[in-house]
Amino acid sequence: FRKTYQMIAPRLFLRKCKSQRFQQKVADSTGVELTGGKLLTGALLMRRLLNKYVLKQDEKMVGVLLPPSVGGCAVNASLAISGRVPINLNYTLSDSDINYCIREAGIKTVLTSSKFLEKKPIEMDANVVLVDEIKLKAPDALFNGDALFMAYILPAWLIERIIGLTKVSSDDLSTVIFTSGSTGRPKGVMLTHHNIISNINSADDLLQLARRDCILGILPFFHSFGYTIALWMPFARNMRSCFHFNPTDARTVGKMIEKYKVTLFTSTPTFLRHYLKRCTPEQFQSLEIVITGAEKLPQSLAREFEEKFGIFPTEGYGTTELS
Repeated sequence: FRKTYQMIAPRLFLRKCKSQRFQQKVADSTGVELTGGKLLTGALLMRRLLNKYVLKQDEKMVGVLLPPSVGGCAVNASLAISGRVPINLNYTLSDSDINYCIREAGIKTVLTSSKFLEKKPIEMDANVVLVDEIKLKAPDALFNGDALFMAYILPAWLIERIIGLTKVSSDDLSTVIFTSGSTGRPKGVMLTHHNIISNINSADDLLQLARRDCILGILPFFHSFGYTIALWMPFARNMRSCFHFNPTDARTVGKMIEKYKVTLFTSTPTFLRHYLKRCTPEQFQSLEIVITGAEKLPQSLAREFEEKFGIFPTEGYGTTELS
């Protein structure tokens, strides 16, 4: 019953960005901070540029190779509102496994950035497009004006009709997430918009998310938890998100939580050990919920964390096949 009336995440993204046009919506550790209006303008502009200069009309599956960041968010959002399927590739895999995933998913184009490839050069069997260079192609004034007008003036229902989002159903593919390949070759799990949004709805039923909430995303978007909870949950709700690409960098994590008054945090037990050593209780003061996944949470670690920060971490459980 719920499935028939729920709205898919890309449509909610339009509405939430509009309702937070002048409030901060996303930020990351490089210092980029965007309001809902600016994020929506960026996603609409990127959609136009990708459709005009980069992607063929029938190109459905598009690879994304970007860390958790505002740029990674904007690229995922722009592909989703184009009715395409962003596939975040696991950059911790070997080059041959990454190319196996590219072939399996039928990816022709991979979107990445020059900064990312400098840090992690990967040889890919696909057309590699640098997002930072696409922006240079735009006759700025014309495209920017269009995107700004849509983001700040036009109502969301009209934008959906103009860009064709009303034709996307909740049973259509939202993404493909590849397993880590611990049992042979990585397996591509096909997740629909319904898979993603039903998880967000259940999380919200439990967490009662509010405008003051902010989540810190350190888990990569090629991970079902990172994709659903850190990327799309804040997009589909009136809350904020901030990102840092290196989960072991405890000093920056502590600063981000303090600066953005983070209330929700998803991590792994291994990373919690880093934060125990290097973060102060003052930095973690705003935190209300810490959820761990990926490995078993030792009770001794949970108690130690609670003694220092006043929060008992909750053990989460994720299965890629269940989004």
